[in-house]
Amino acid sequence: MTAQLAKTLCSLVVLAMTAACSSYYEIPIETPIRPKLDVSAFQRVLVAGFIAGGTEDVDGNLETTRLLRSQLRTKSEMRVIDTDVLPLMDVAVESRATNGAPAESGTEPGAIREDADLEPYEHLFADVEYWKRIGEEYQQPLIVTGTVMFAPQARSGIVQRDQEVYDSFGRRRVVPVRTYMERKGFVLKPRFVFIDGRTGTVLHSENFREEVLYNANQTSPALSSYFELMDRLIPSFLSTLSSQSIRGSRVLLQ
Repeated sequence: MTAQLAKTLCSLVVLAMTAACSSYYEIPIETPIRPKLDVSAFQRVLVAGFIAGGTEDVDGNLETTRLLRSQLRTKSEMRVIDTDVLPLMDVAVESRATNGAPAESGTEPGAIREDADLEPYEHLFADVEYWKRIGEEYQQPLIVTGTVMFAPQARSGIVQRDQEVYDSFGRRRVVPVRTYMERKGFVLKPRFVFIDGRTGTVLHSENFREEVLYNANQTSPALSSYFELMDRLIPSFLSTLSSQSIRGSRVLLQ
């Protein structure tokens, strides 16, 4: 028996079995995904704030803090602590001066325009004593902090898009067309840092990147684009802290 003949016979058997079934059932199933971080030791969570930069049209620190707190209130078992957002950029500058480190360009608040401008502030997340003091002030919660870069970007090049065409008989079909386009939009690059409020040490950190591009003649408010990109990232952020489920279905023949 050749391989082609065997394949044909198998297909006929499957077809016959399907035809013999009088009905089928679609059963919903959920596949659990374990969280990346064990937070069972924490009853509270403090979204402390972020060192943010990029565009001045969106306050990445305030908006990210508000959004994450809102999501955690409804999708986490931990109690979310409501307090003022910590001025982390000022804290980082003061910490560097206190420790006698030389001043660096771009360390003034509001001066962050690109990824390299974040480097002078990165030492703050390793400041165990500072985060331990914050933890003691708020009853040793899980602390969420990090950096947020939300910036405009432009890109040009060949883009493939679908275009409707009609033949001489009026029949419609869709064909791929390659055209040169100039596009503009935004890129969002947050880094979420999870700190143990009991010890001040970093438990986990994770980087994300999302972008959205529009036609050059299309206008989209920066804040709308920010929320659009954060909507894509929120499930990944939540999966770090709590179990998530992937919903699907399975078909059973009878």
